Amino acid sequence: MTGAALEVIDPGLLTLVEDLGRPGWAHVGVGRSGAADAGALRLANRLVANDEGAAGLEVLLGGLRLRAVGDVTVALAGARGPTWLDDRPVGHEAVLELRSGAELRLGTVTSGLRTYVAVRGGIDVPSVLGSRSTDQLAGLGPDPVRAGDVLAVGPAPAGWPVVDLAPVPAPPDRVELPVVRGPHADWFEDVLSRLQAGDWRVTPATSRVAVRLTGPALARTPDHAGRELPSEGLVLGAVQVPPDGQPVVFGVDHPVTGGYPVVAVVRRYAHGRLAQVRPGDRVSFVHGRASV
Repeated sequence: MTGAALEVIDPGLLTLVEDLGRPGWAHVGVGRSGAADAGALRLANRLVANDEGAAGLEVLLGGLRLRAVGDVTVALAGARGPTWLDDRPVGHEAVLELRSGAELRLGTVTSGLRTYVAVRGGIDVPSVLGSRSTDQLAGLGPDPVRAGDVLAVGPAPAGWPVVDLAPVPAPPDRVELPVVRGPHADWFEDVLSRLQAGDWRVTPATSRVAVRLTGPALARTPDHAGRELPSEGLVLGAVQVPPDGQPVVFGVDHPVTGGYPVVAVVRRYAHGRLAQVRPGDRVSFVHGRASV
């Protein structure tokens, strides 16, 4: 322990401690969880020279206020919005030095949904099954951050990054989700073409568990109308269609099994995009190219 910490003055709407999750436990009913936008957490950690998997803070829609206890180094990535260090505006994707007693304040985000705050040394809370992540569906990991919490910071890593600013492009007006065919695509009429042609919007009933969409209802083929499906394993990015025909795209806290047909799967390289869509955003499904 370094003795440094972050005191939570205001957690905003919802702030969680997240790392890259706890893989390898699905056989006992525990999903991976972790940062919803893993790429954003990795970037913030790289900027402060942490291991990419160090635990940071996932902030929903902004509003977080922190006070440094001891000198700390932080970086923000993911959803963007106005941010202040004491009374001075500061940017995202950049290294920020907080002297002891300094306050970092995140305003309401103007693009995206989740901002990640990495601190040099990582957030040092007890791990559960090898991870410090909060899994909201399973109820594992640390509780959501509350006002008055003092979050310990771990030992600073050796060495420093070679850059102090990462150029990141502004997000597009419409989010494209590349998909590949799912195991039950044949339950629906020309479902991939209909997914790609539809005008989909994100509903307010969206969380780390799933992004729920509204648009033209997807109809089953006559042979599969009214059929039941035994529960099967689910993966991050699975596009499931419940009886109302409105797609549900599973997020990082998804259940390990589900009983509705999965017609498509979002490619892994776009999972960060899925984490940043907001209620009301327009979403397009596109053919998924082969990539990591």
